[in-house]
Amino acid sequence: MSLPGSIINPVSNPMTEYERDAFHKIVTPHLSDNMSRLVGMRGLERFNQTGKLVGTAVTVKCRGGDNLIIYKAMTMLQKGHVLVIDAQGDLNNAVIGELIKLESVRRGCVGFIVDGAIRDVASFRDTPCYARAVTHKGPYKTGPGEVNTPVSIGGQVVMPGDIIVGDEDGVVSFAYQFKDELLELASKHAEKEERIMAEIANGSEEQSWYTPLLKQYGLV
Repeated sequence: MSLPGSIINPVSNPMTEYERDAFHKIVTPHLSDNMSRLVGMRGLERFNQTGKLVGTAVTVKCRGGDNLIIYKAMTMLQKGHVLVIDAQGDLNNAVIGELIKLESVRRGCVGFIVDGAIRDVASFRDTPCYARAVTHKGPYKTGPGEVNTPVSIGGQVVMPGDIIVGDEDGVVSFAYQFKDELLELASKHAEKEERIMAEIANGSEEQSWYTPLLKQYGLV
């Protein structure tokens, strides 16, 4: 049995393409609002200019600035996986760049989450990637690390096999078991906001989405 710090677990089966397509229609704020506005990653910057991130987490925990264990995780990727890397928030050395990106995508990876730094940033323009920073300084390659164990990313614990959804507003993650319920709730949320937009366009002085709240707190 491996000791903590050197654990490598099998990867979870990725979501089907049908399941992923369903979440491509859902924005992260509607998922966040239906998870009590408490769940999600913070402090990460989006480096892709196009594309939405939807996939299944393969988690990696590495020493700051060292990507040896990321190589191992890369060889385990399947179509629909997201490489989720806990690099301890270290910004001194990038842990992934264009070469890892190309090989991971070739193996089916649909995006990258890095609590740390990346480099070759232009290569991620059309590939979903969220990280803390960019640096030209490359990684060391001596280890140690873990694959498919719980990791901490921007204040959020991500479990192996979690669903990852990222767009221009940020990234959320949640267990697969909540997939159907969150899809339904987020879809209803979108419909509610469409009704509010129609109400705004109608020009009523008393809007149902905020006037009662102002009255409740004596502000009208």
